[in-house]
Amino acid sequence: MTPDLPACSPLRLGEEAPDFTARSTRGVVSLSDYRGRWLALFSHPADFTPVCTSEFVAIARASDRFSAMGCELMAVSVDSLFSHLAWIRAIKDRFDVTVEFPIIEDPTLQIARAYGMVGANAVDASAVRATYFLDPEGILRASTWYPLSVGRSVEEMLRLVAALQRVHDGTTLAPEGWRPGDDLLAVPSQDIDDVLAAPDGTDWFYTLVRDPR
Repeated sequence: MTPDLPACSPLRLGEEAPDFTARSTRGVVSLSDYRGRWLALFSHPADFTPVCTSEFVAIARASDRFSAMGCELMAVSVDSLFSHLAWIRAIKDRFDVTVEFPIIEDPTLQIARAYGMVGANAVDASAVRATYFLDPEGILRASTWYPLSVGRSVEEMLRLVAALQRVHDGTTLAPEGWRPGDDLLAVPSQDIDDVLAAPDGTDWFYTLVRDPR
């Protein structure tokens, strides 16, 4: 484990995610190993719990869809590596699903605290269901937080990754509920001359454009 990760408030959009090195079900991994690729880093409260199990089964079944989008997956909780391994085996035996992505152990809560998954002085080791969507430079582009009692939507995770990737170059915006193939929104001009020059009846601030991809 990388020592002395700083405790901080929840990671903010546009900030670089703190690097770490830790043991996982796929060997020792570092966050920096994933530079150059999109990454969904997500925490779960505990192994062998019903909501977490439902999430991991669904995410594992959708792993090929994330991979096809060039997005890697990495999970983390305070449970030990041996607990992770036993849970993966139980999921395989119960659901015939193999969890291929790495699950990191964080028994000292260093990662959880560094990312704001738990408070700096928390006595309960159960992290919230936080998901951090990192771009290829390791910058946080979106995050979601769910309570212990409600599971994440894998379809929304996939939709969000697709939307983030599509607007990453800054030339377009994704409207409500956008999915690949839907129309996008043009980035409105911030120049008053452009605004005043727009023809009457033109919604200069709201222009749908076809997705050329």
